[in-house]
Amino acid sequence: MSVQLQKGDKKLLNAWAFYDWANSVYSLVIASAVFPIFYEQLFSREKIEYIDFLGFTVKDTALMSFITAFAFLVVAFISPLLSGIADYSGNKKGFLKLFCYMGALACIGLYWFDLGSLYLSLSLYFFGLVGFWGSLVFYNSYLPDVAYPEQQDSISAKGYSMGYIGSVILLILNLAMIMGMMPEMLKIKGTDENPAHLKAMRISFVMVGVWWILFSQYTYYYLPKGNKNSNKVTRHVLLNGFKELRKVWDQLKQTTQLKRYLGAFFVYSMAVQTVMLVATYFGAKEIEWGSDDAKSMGLIGSILLIQLVAVAGAILTSKLSAKFGNIKTLIGINAVWAVICIAAFFVTLPMHFYITAGFVGLVMGGIQSLSRSTYSKMLPETQDTASFFSFYDVTEKIGIVIGMVLYGAIDQIFGSMRYSVIFLTLFFVIGIILLARVLKKH
Repeated sequence: MSVQLQKGDKKLLNAWAFYDWANSVYSLVIASAVFPIFYEQLFSREKIEYIDFLGFTVKDTALMSFITAFAFLVVAFISPLLSGIADYSGNKKGFLKLFCYMGALACIGLYWFDLGSLYLSLSLYFFGLVGFWGSLVFYNSYLPDVAYPEQQDSISAKGYSMGYIGSVILLILNLAMIMGMMPEMLKIKGTDENPAHLKAMRISFVMVGVWWILFSQYTYYYLPKGNKNSNKVTRHVLLNGFKELRKVWDQLKQTTQLKRYLGAFFVYSMAVQTVMLVATYFGAKEIEWGSDDAKSMGLIGSILLIQLVAVAGAILTSKLSAKFGNIKTLIGINAVWAVICIAAFFVTLPMHFYITAGFVGLVMGGIQSLSRSTYSKMLPETQDTASFFSFYDVTEKIGIVIGMVLYGAIDQIFGSMRYSVIFLTLFFVIGIILLARVLKKH
Protein backbone atom coordinates (compact mmCIF):
# COMPACT_ATOMS: atom_id res chain seq x y z
CA MET A 1 0.00 0.00 0.00
CA SER A 2 1.28 3.49 -0.80
CA VAL A 3 0.08 7.07 -1.19
CA GLN A 4 0.56 8.88 -4.51
CA LEU A 5 2.03 12.36 -4.05
CA GLN A 6 3.11 14.90 -6.64
CA LYS A 7 6.79 15.41 -7.44
CA GLY A 8 8.25 18.08 -5.18
CA ASP A 9 5.68 17.50 -2.42
CA LYS A 10 7.28 18.14 0.96
CA LYS A 11 5.91 14.92 2.46
CA LEU A 12 7.30 12.91 -0.47
CA LEU A 13 10.71 14.54 -0.15
CA ASN A 14 10.85 13.85 3.58
CA ALA A 15 9.80 10.24 3.01
CA TRP A 16 12.62 9.79 0.50
CA ALA A 17 15.19 11.34 2.85
CA PHE A 18 13.95 9.16 5.70
CA TYR A 19 15.40 6.06 4.03
CA ASP A 20 18.80 7.48 5.03
CA TRP A 21 17.65 7.32 8.65
CA ALA A 22 16.64 3.69 8.07
CA ASN A 23 19.71 2.32 6.29
CA SER A 24 22.64 4.36 7.61
CA VAL A 25 22.74 2.21 10.74
CA TYR A 26 24.26 -0.52 8.55
CA SER A 27 27.20 1.59 7.41
CA LEU A 28 27.98 2.76 10.93
CA VAL A 29 27.22 -0.26 13.15
CA ILE A 30 28.01 -3.16 10.78
CA ALA A 31 30.55 -1.79 8.32
CA SER A 32 32.46 0.59 10.61
CA ALA A 33 32.01 0.06 14.33
CA VAL A 34 30.58 -2.98 16.11
CA PHE A 35 30.97 -5.85 13.64
CA PRO A 36 34.73 -5.35 12.96
CA ILE A 37 35.35 -5.40 16.73
CA PHE A 38 33.18 -8.50 17.14
CA TYR A 39 34.95 -10.25 14.24
CA GLU A 40 38.40 -9.57 15.65
CA GLN A 41 37.43 -10.70 19.14
CA LEU A 42 36.06 -14.02 17.84
CA PHE A 43 39.50 -14.81 16.45
CA SER A 44 41.44 -13.46 19.45
CA ARG A 45 39.32 -15.53 21.89
CA GLU A 46 40.19 -18.67 19.92
CA LYS A 47 43.82 -17.48 19.79
CA ILE A 48 43.97 -17.98 16.03
CA GLU A 49 44.95 -15.52 13.31
CA TYR A 50 44.90 -17.77 10.24
CA ILE A 51 42.05 -19.98 9.07
CA ASP A 52 41.42 -22.48 6.26
CA PHE A 53 39.11 -21.06 3.61
CA LEU A 54 38.40 -22.66 0.22
CA GLY A 55 41.58 -24.72 0.54
CA PHE A 56 43.81 -21.74 1.42
CA THR A 57 45.27 -20.62 4.73
CA VAL A 58 44.11 -17.01 5.03
CA LYS A 59 44.80 -14.30 7.63
CA ASP A 60 41.60 -13.23 9.42
CA THR A 61 41.73 -9.57 8.36
CA ALA A 62 42.84 -10.41 4.81
CA LEU A 63 39.85 -12.78 4.53
CA MET A 64 37.47 -9.95 5.37
CA SER A 65 39.18 -7.72 2.78
CA PHE A 66 38.69 -10.37 0.09
CA ILE A 67 35.02 -10.99 1.00
CA THR A 68 34.35 -7.24 0.93
CA ALA A 69 36.10 -6.89 -2.44
CA PHE A 70 34.01 -9.73 -3.90
CA ALA A 71 30.79 -8.13 -2.63
CA PHE A 72 31.66 -4.79 -4.26
CA LEU A 73 32.55 -6.59 -7.50
CA VAL A 74 29.07 -8.14 -7.53
CA VAL A 75 27.44 -4.75 -6.82
CA ALA A 76 29.51 -3.07 -9.57
CA PHE A 77 28.30 -5.70 -12.03
CA ILE A 78 24.63 -5.88 -11.08
CA SER A 79 24.05 -2.13 -10.57
CA PRO A 80 23.85 -1.16 -14.27
CA LEU A 81 22.07 -4.45 -15.02
CA LEU A 82 19.30 -3.90 -12.48
CA SER A 83 19.07 -0.15 -13.09
CA GLY A 84 18.30 -0.82 -16.75
CA ILE A 85 15.63 -3.37 -15.82
CA ALA A 86 14.05 -1.13 -13.17
CA ASP A 87 13.84 1.88 -15.48
CA TYR A 88 12.37 -0.20 -18.30
CA SER A 89 9.83 -2.10 -16.21
CA GLY A 90 8.92 0.85 -13.99
CA ASN A 91 9.37 -0.99 -10.70
CA LYS A 92 12.22 0.71 -8.85
CA LYS A 93 10.47 0.38 -5.50
CA GLY A 94 10.33 -3.40 -5.86
CA PHE A 95 14.11 -3.56 -6.35
CA LEU A 96 14.70 -1.11 -3.50
CA LYS A 97 12.66 -3.33 -1.16
CA LEU A 98 14.38 -6.50 -2.39
CA PHE A 99 17.86 -5.23 -1.54
CA CYS A 100 16.69 -3.59 1.70
CA TYR A 101 15.15 -6.80 3.02
CA MET A 102 18.09 -8.89 1.82
CA GLY A 103 20.54 -6.65 3.67
CA ALA A 104 18.43 -6.26 6.80
CA LEU A 105 17.71 -9.99 7.17
CA ALA A 106 21.41 -10.76 6.62
CA CYS A 107 22.23 -8.33 9.47
CA ILE A 108 19.78 -10.15 11.73
CA GLY A 109 21.41 -13.43 10.68
CA LEU A 110 24.80 -12.12 11.88
CA TYR A 111 23.53 -12.85 15.40
CA TRP A 112 24.60 -16.45 14.69
CA PHE A 113 27.98 -15.50 13.15
CA ASP A 114 30.46 -18.13 14.32
CA LEU A 115 33.86 -19.46 13.25
CA GLY A 116 32.48 -23.00 13.40
CA SER A 117 30.11 -22.19 10.51
CA LEU A 118 32.39 -19.78 8.70
CA TYR A 119 31.00 -20.21 5.17
CA LEU A 120 27.43 -19.47 6.26
CA SER A 121 28.61 -16.63 8.49
CA LEU A 122 30.63 -14.93 5.76
CA SER A 123 27.73 -15.42 3.32
CA LEU A 124 25.51 -13.42 5.69
CA TYR A 125 28.10 -10.63 5.85
CA PHE A 126 28.38 -10.72 2.04
CA PHE A 127 24.60 -10.45 1.49
CA GLY A 128 24.35 -7.65 4.06
CA LEU A 129 26.91 -5.63 2.13
CA VAL A 130 25.33 -6.35 -1.27
CA GLY A 131 21.89 -5.51 0.13
CA PHE A 132 23.03 -2.17 1.51
CA TRP A 133 24.93 -0.97 -1.55
CA GLY A 134 22.39 -2.46 -3.97
CA SER A 135 19.54 -0.59 -2.29
CA LEU A 136 21.48 2.68 -2.54
CA VAL A 137 21.56 2.34 -6.34
CA PHE A 138 17.77 2.55 -6.47
CA TYR A 139 17.41 4.98 -3.56
CA ASN A 140 19.73 7.50 -5.24
CA SER A 141 18.02 7.04 -8.61
CA TYR A 142 14.72 8.16 -7.05
CA LEU A 143 16.05 11.67 -6.36
CA PRO A 144 15.21 13.20 -9.78
CA ASP A 145 11.83 11.41 -9.65
CA VAL A 146 10.74 12.98 -6.36
CA ALA A 147 12.52 16.36 -6.37
CA TYR A 148 12.90 19.21 -8.84
CA PRO A 149 16.50 20.30 -9.63
CA GLU A 150 16.30 23.30 -7.27
CA GLN A 151 15.20 20.97 -4.42
CA GLN A 152 17.74 18.21 -4.91
CA ASP A 153 20.74 19.69 -3.08
CA SER A 154 18.80 20.55 0.06
CA ILE A 155 16.84 17.28 0.32
CA SER A 156 19.98 15.24 -0.39
CA ALA A 157 21.75 17.07 2.44
CA LYS A 158 18.73 16.48 4.68
CA GLY A 159 18.92 12.75 3.97
CA TYR A 160 22.60 12.72 4.88
CA SER A 161 21.86 14.57 8.14
CA MET A 162 19.03 12.23 9.08
CA GLY A 163 21.22 9.20 8.36
CA TYR A 164 23.98 10.61 10.54
CA ILE A 165 21.63 11.34 13.46
CA GLY A 166 19.81 8.00 13.29
CA SER A 167 22.94 5.89 13.02
CA VAL A 168 24.68 7.70 15.86
CA ILE A 169 21.61 7.23 18.11
CA LEU A 170 21.62 3.48 17.50
CA LEU A 171 25.40 3.22 17.91
CA ILE A 172 25.22 4.99 21.28
CA LEU A 173 22.47 2.56 22.37
CA ASN A 174 24.63 -0.33 21.21
CA LEU A 175 27.65 1.04 23.04
CA ALA A 176 25.64 1.39 26.27
CA MET A 177 24.42 -2.18 25.87
CA ILE A 178 27.89 -3.57 25.11
CA MET A 179 29.44 -1.80 28.08
CA GLY A 180 26.65 -3.00 30.42
CA MET A 181 25.27 0.48 31.06
CA MET A 182 21.64 -0.26 30.14
CA PRO A 183 18.91 -0.50 32.81
CA GLU A 184 18.68 -3.70 34.87
CA MET A 185 15.77 -5.11 32.86
CA LEU A 186 17.87 -4.91 29.66
CA LYS A 187 21.09 -6.22 31.18
CA ILE A 188 22.47 -9.06 29.09
CA LYS A 189 23.68 -12.25 30.75
CA GLY A 190 26.67 -13.94 29.16
CA THR A 191 28.36 -17.32 29.40
CA ASP A 192 31.97 -18.46 29.13
CA GLU A 193 31.35 -19.43 25.50
CA ASN A 194 29.40 -16.26 24.74
CA PRO A 195 30.47 -13.40 27.06
CA ALA A 196 28.01 -10.60 27.79
CA HIS A 197 29.76 -8.02 25.61
CA LEU A 198 29.87 -10.37 22.61
CA LYS A 199 26.23 -11.29 23.12
CA ALA A 200 25.38 -7.58 23.23
CA MET A 201 27.21 -7.13 19.93
CA ARG A 202 25.15 -9.96 18.40
CA ILE A 203 21.97 -8.23 19.59
CA SER A 204 23.27 -5.02 18.00
CA PHE A 205 23.25 -6.75 14.60
CA VAL A 206 19.62 -7.75 15.12
CA MET A 207 18.76 -4.18 16.09
CA VAL A 208 20.30 -2.91 12.84
CA GLY A 209 18.16 -5.27 10.74
CA VAL A 210 14.96 -4.47 12.62
CA TRP A 211 15.66 -0.70 12.55
CA TRP A 212 16.36 -0.83 8.78
CA ILE A 213 13.15 -2.74 7.95
CA LEU A 214 10.93 -0.85 10.39
CA PHE A 215 11.85 2.71 9.45
CA SER A 216 12.02 2.02 5.70
CA GLN A 217 8.26 1.36 5.72
CA TYR A 218 7.59 5.11 5.95
CA THR A 219 9.63 5.62 2.78
CA TYR A 220 7.84 2.81 0.93
CA TYR A 221 4.42 4.17 1.91
CA TYR A 222 4.99 7.42 0.02
CA LEU A 223 7.50 6.56 -2.74
CA PRO A 224 5.98 5.92 -6.18
CA LYS A 225 6.40 2.47 -7.70
CA GLY A 226 8.79 3.89 -10.29
CA ASN A 227 8.32 5.55 -13.64
CA LYS A 228 5.15 4.97 -15.63
CA ASN A 229 6.59 2.18 -17.77
CA SER A 230 5.18 -1.30 -17.52
CA ASN A 231 7.20 -2.93 -20.28
CA LYS A 232 8.15 -6.57 -20.30
CA VAL A 233 11.83 -7.26 -19.71
CA THR A 234 13.50 -8.83 -22.74
CA ARG A 235 17.05 -9.96 -23.35
CA HIS A 236 18.24 -6.68 -24.88
CA VAL A 237 16.86 -4.74 -21.92
CA LEU A 238 19.27 -6.60 -19.63
CA LEU A 239 22.15 -4.89 -21.43
CA ASN A 240 20.69 -1.37 -21.42
CA GLY A 241 22.65 -0.30 -18.34
CA PHE A 242 25.95 -1.47 -19.83
CA LYS A 243 25.15 0.23 -23.15
CA GLU A 244 24.62 3.49 -21.24
CA LEU A 245 28.00 3.10 -19.54
CA ARG A 246 29.64 2.54 -22.92
CA LYS A 247 28.01 5.71 -24.28
CA VAL A 248 29.39 7.67 -21.31
CA TRP A 249 32.86 6.22 -21.88
CA ASP A 250 32.74 7.31 -25.55
CA GLN A 251 31.75 10.84 -24.48
CA LEU A 252 34.52 10.95 -21.87
CA LYS A 253 37.11 10.39 -24.59
CA GLN A 254 36.10 13.74 -26.07
CA THR A 255 36.35 15.72 -22.80
CA THR A 256 39.99 15.80 -21.73
CA GLN A 257 39.53 17.54 -18.40
CA LEU A 258 36.75 15.26 -17.22
CA LYS A 259 38.63 12.16 -18.36
CA ARG A 260 41.72 13.27 -16.46
CA TYR A 261 39.68 14.04 -13.37
CA LEU A 262 37.92 10.68 -13.43
CA GLY A 263 41.28 8.92 -13.72
CA ALA A 264 42.56 10.80 -10.66
CA PHE A 265 39.34 10.09 -8.76
CA PHE A 266 39.59 6.37 -9.55
CA VAL A 267 43.08 6.19 -8.05
CA TYR A 268 42.68 8.22 -4.88
CA SER A 269 39.12 7.04 -4.18
CA MET A 270 40.46 3.48 -4.25
CA ALA A 271 42.65 4.36 -1.27
CA VAL A 272 40.07 6.51 0.56
CA GLN A 273 37.34 3.88 0.51
CA THR A 274 39.75 1.11 1.48
CA VAL A 275 40.99 3.06 4.52
CA MET A 276 37.41 3.75 5.60
CA LEU A 277 36.41 0.10 5.25
CA VAL A 278 39.39 -1.33 7.14
CA ALA A 279 40.07 1.36 9.76
CA THR A 280 38.31 -0.44 12.61
CA TYR A 281 39.93 -3.80 11.73
CA PHE A 282 43.29 -2.02 11.80
CA GLY A 283 42.53 -0.45 15.18
CA ALA A 284 41.35 -3.76 16.65
CA LYS A 285 44.38 -5.69 15.43
CA GLU A 286 47.30 -3.27 15.56
CA ILE A 287 46.64 -1.03 18.61
CA GLU A 288 47.62 -2.02 22.17
CA TRP A 289 44.35 -1.50 24.03
CA GLY A 290 45.09 -3.59 27.13
CA SER A 291 41.71 -5.38 27.41
CA ASP A 292 38.69 -6.33 25.31
CA ASP A 293 36.48 -3.82 27.13
CA ALA A 294 38.98 -1.02 26.53
CA LYS A 295 39.23 -2.06 22.89
CA SER A 296 35.45 -2.05 22.36
CA MET A 297 35.01 1.30 24.11
CA GLY A 298 38.02 2.85 22.38
CA LEU A 299 37.17 1.75 18.87
CA ILE A 300 33.49 2.72 19.03
CA GLY A 301 34.51 6.00 20.63
CA SER A 302 36.94 6.68 17.78
CA ILE A 303 34.19 5.98 15.22
CA LEU A 304 31.92 8.51 16.96
CA LEU A 305 34.83 10.97 16.97
CA ILE A 306 35.26 10.51 13.21
CA GLN A 307 31.53 11.13 12.66
CA LEU A 308 31.56 14.34 14.68
CA VAL A 309 34.76 15.74 13.16
CA ALA A 310 33.52 14.84 9.65
CA VAL A 311 30.78 17.47 9.96
CA ALA A 312 33.36 20.19 10.69
CA GLY A 313 35.58 18.75 7.96
CA ALA A 314 32.85 19.05 5.34
CA ILE A 315 32.25 22.70 6.27
CA LEU A 316 35.99 23.45 6.18
CA THR A 317 36.36 21.73 2.81
CA SER A 318 33.49 23.79 1.40
CA LYS A 319 35.18 27.04 2.52
CA LEU A 320 38.57 25.97 1.15
CA SER A 321 37.11 24.99 -2.22
CA ALA A 322 35.34 28.37 -2.45
CA LYS A 323 38.66 30.13 -1.87
CA PHE A 324 41.15 27.96 -3.75
CA GLY A 325 39.00 25.99 -6.18
CA ASN A 326 37.93 22.34 -6.14
CA ILE A 327 40.99 20.73 -7.74
CA LYS A 328 43.58 22.54 -5.60
CA THR A 329 41.56 21.70 -2.48
CA LEU A 330 41.41 18.04 -3.51
CA ILE A 331 45.19 18.04 -4.01
CA GLY A 332 45.62 19.38 -0.47
CA ILE A 333 43.21 16.81 0.99
CA ASN A 334 45.04 13.99 -0.80
CA ALA A 335 48.30 15.24 0.71
CA VAL A 336 46.72 15.05 4.18
CA TRP A 337 45.51 11.49 3.46
CA ALA A 338 49.05 10.49 2.41
CA VAL A 339 50.45 11.83 5.70
CA ILE A 340 47.73 9.97 7.65
CA CYS A 341 48.70 6.66 6.01
CA ILE A 342 52.39 7.20 6.77
CA ALA A 343 51.59 8.14 10.38
CA ALA A 344 49.32 5.08 10.79
CA PHE A 345 52.31 2.80 10.15
CA PHE A 346 53.83 4.01 13.44
CA VAL A 347 50.64 4.18 15.53
CA THR A 348 50.55 1.70 18.43
CA LEU A 349 48.89 3.48 21.39
CA PRO A 350 45.20 4.38 21.81
CA MET A 351 45.89 8.11 22.10
CA HIS A 352 47.79 8.08 18.80
CA PHE A 353 44.88 6.20 17.22
CA TYR A 354 42.38 8.81 18.46
CA ILE A 355 44.48 11.62 16.97
CA THR A 356 44.76 9.77 13.66
CA ALA A 357 41.00 9.13 13.72
CA GLY A 358 40.39 12.84 14.23
CA PHE A 359 42.39 13.69 11.10
CA VAL A 360 40.58 10.96 9.16
CA GLY A 361 37.25 12.53 10.14
CA LEU A 362 38.52 15.93 9.06
CA VAL A 363 39.20 14.80 5.48
CA MET A 364 36.77 11.86 5.15
CA GLY A 365 33.48 13.63 4.45
CA GLY A 366 35.12 16.50 2.62
CA ILE A 367 36.88 14.43 -0.04
CA GLN A 368 33.72 12.43 -0.82
CA SER A 369 31.35 15.38 -1.14
CA LEU A 370 33.88 17.54 -3.01
CA SER A 371 34.75 14.71 -5.41
CA ARG A 372 31.12 14.21 -6.40
CA SER A 373 30.36 17.93 -6.77
CA THR A 374 33.54 18.45 -8.83
CA TYR A 375 32.47 15.66 -11.17
CA SER A 376 29.00 17.18 -11.45
CA LYS A 377 30.42 20.62 -12.37
CA MET A 378 32.68 19.13 -15.06
CA LEU A 379 29.94 17.18 -16.86
CA PRO A 380 29.28 18.21 -20.47
CA GLU A 381 25.91 19.66 -21.45
CA THR A 382 23.63 16.62 -21.26
CA GLN A 383 20.18 15.56 -20.15
CA ASP A 384 21.49 12.10 -19.28
CA THR A 385 23.16 12.90 -15.95
CA ALA A 386 21.92 9.60 -14.46
CA SER A 387 24.16 7.60 -16.82
CA PHE A 388 27.17 9.77 -15.99
CA PHE A 389 26.62 9.23 -12.27
CA SER A 390 26.08 5.53 -12.81
CA PHE A 391 29.49 5.48 -14.49
CA TYR A 392 30.91 7.41 -11.53
CA ASP A 393 29.46 4.92 -9.03
CA VAL A 394 30.72 1.88 -10.96
CA THR A 395 34.16 3.50 -11.20
CA GLU A 396 34.18 4.02 -7.43
CA LYS A 397 33.11 0.44 -6.69
CA ILE A 398 35.68 -1.12 -9.04
CA GLY A 399 38.29 1.03 -7.30
CA ILE A 400 37.15 -0.38 -3.96
CA VAL A 401 37.50 -3.92 -5.33
CA ILE A 402 41.09 -3.29 -6.44
CA GLY A 403 41.96 -1.45 -3.22
CA MET A 404 40.57 -4.15 -0.93
CA VAL A 405 42.24 -6.98 -2.89
CA LEU A 406 45.63 -5.24 -2.79
CA TYR A 407 45.20 -4.39 0.89
CA GLY A 408 44.24 -7.97 1.74
CA ALA A 409 47.06 -9.44 -0.35
CA ILE A 410 49.73 -7.32 1.34
CA ASP A 411 48.23 -8.09 4.76
CA GLN A 412 48.33 -11.80 3.88
CA ILE A 413 51.92 -11.72 2.58
CA PHE A 414 53.49 -9.59 5.32
CA GLY A 415 51.22 -10.67 8.18
CA SER A 416 50.53 -7.07 9.23
CA MET A 417 48.01 -4.45 8.15
CA ARG A 418 50.62 -1.73 8.70
CA TYR A 419 52.34 -2.55 5.42
CA SER A 420 49.00 -2.45 3.62
CA VAL A 421 48.25 1.03 4.96
CA ILE A 422 51.70 2.39 4.03
CA PHE A 423 51.21 0.98 0.52
CA LEU A 424 48.01 3.02 0.12
CA THR A 425 50.14 6.18 0.41
CA LEU A 426 51.28 5.48 -3.15
CA PHE A 427 47.73 5.90 -4.48
CA PHE A 428 47.31 9.29 -2.82
CA VAL A 429 50.63 10.47 -4.29
CA ILE A 430 49.59 9.27 -7.76
CA GLY A 431 46.20 10.94 -7.19
CA ILE A 432 47.96 14.27 -6.49
CA ILE A 433 50.00 13.97 -9.69
CA LEU A 434 46.91 13.15 -11.78
CA LEU A 435 44.90 15.99 -10.20
CA ALA A 436 47.72 18.40 -11.06
CA ARG A 437 47.25 17.35 -14.71
CA VAL A 438 43.58 18.38 -14.48
CA LEU A 439 44.70 21.95 -13.79
CA LYS A 440 46.48 22.03 -17.16
CA LYS A 441 44.35 23.31 -20.01
CA HIS A 442 45.71 20.87 -22.56
